[in-house]
Amino acid sequence: MPKAYNWQLKSDVPYPYEVNRPERQFAMVMDLNKCIACQTCTVSCKTTWTPGRGQEYMLWNNVETKPFGGYPMGWDLHLMELLGEEQRWRGGRYEGPTVLDAPRGERVRGWSPGERDWESPNIGEDEVNEAVDVGTVLKTLPAPVWMFYLPRICNHCSQPACLAACPRQAIYKRPEDGIVLIDPERCEGYQECVRACPYKKSMFNFVARLSQKCIGCFPNGERGEQPQCVKTCIGKIRLQGYLNRPERSRSDNPIDFLVHEKKVALPLFPQTGLEPNIYYIPPINVEIPFLEQMFGPGVEAAVQSYEAMREGKEPELLGLLHLFGGTSGIPHSFALEGDEVLGLDQEGKEMIRVPLLEPFQMRPHKDEQFGVVRQDIP
Repeated sequence: MPKAYNWQLKSDVPYPYEVNRPERQFAMVMDLNKCIACQTCTVSCKTTWTPGRGQEYMLWNNVETKPFGGYPMGWDLHLMELLGEEQRWRGGRYEGPTVLDAPRGERVRGWSPGERDWESPNIGEDEVNEAVDVGTVLKTLPAPVWMFYLPRICNHCSQPACLAACPRQAIYKRPEDGIVLIDPERCEGYQECVRACPYKKSMFNFVARLSQKCIGCFPNGERGEQPQCVKTCIGKIRLQGYLNRPERSRSDNPIDFLVHEKKVALPLFPQTGLEPNIYYIPPINVEIPFLEQMFGPGVEAAVQSYEAMREGKEPELLGLLHLFGGTSGIPHSFALEGDEVLGLDQEGKEMIRVPLLEPFQMRPHKDEQFGVVRQDIP
């Protein structure tokens, strides 16, 4: 089988087709330190794209609580079982098996969720990693007791397992932005893509008898706007843009800066070998070994960079994170200007300007003018 170079693993992976990388790759970064699991992204995606018959269970976007949540149930545990105990990183290079290292006669290692696996999208919600005694106070980071929220969409991988597995070649990557789509005219409903996707983001419509999945809100992208899940995010945890290859990284490109320059945004389970293009800034309250299993060996450095930003040592990173949720348009570049950060469009024109520090005013406990006491101030 032909090989494709995977820069996330720093090694080659087997892939049945030639990998033609787009000029620019659709990508998204999510800051997991800010997600509050309000599910606004889930609802906005659901009402926009999957309100039809046969789509009742489909959540192209979902938010699950780690360590125990998952939709479909146990998708990540099944992935770990598929890859086995041979997963290993050495010097930033992955030397273990991927889902593309399939048994003879198959293209991808996979598993098919059962009907009951799709019944509980919020299972494990708000459950922490261990029992907590009454009165417990957490004073350190990472904390011994933790949980975090993980929003998920299709990763629009560079070497998609769904595309590799489809016997009809009904799945393709758009050459203009790398978004992975299913051609409904070619799909015959074999469900091989459902079985193959390790993230379980290809789903089968039992009424239409074909597979369906996140389309990256490409109609929005064609208008220069970010996806619905980004625009509606209350916590302002998301930013969508376009990722360049590492050797073509631009420090003024927001996604390149976070992924390639600062390496603070990491892929989800890169050991799948698929080169996923949805990236996460790891939560700083969680134990490093757990995060390393999910996001690879760059976790500790990413957390340190985030902590340095909180201490005022990373002004560019701080400024860029202020752009998250600041505009519905896609920022193609950014720049610091004094105590403000600017988001610029594809032509370099200013889209948005955000202060690095929000104005803050402390009102006195007692208002002498009106002779009243404000109850919300100690």
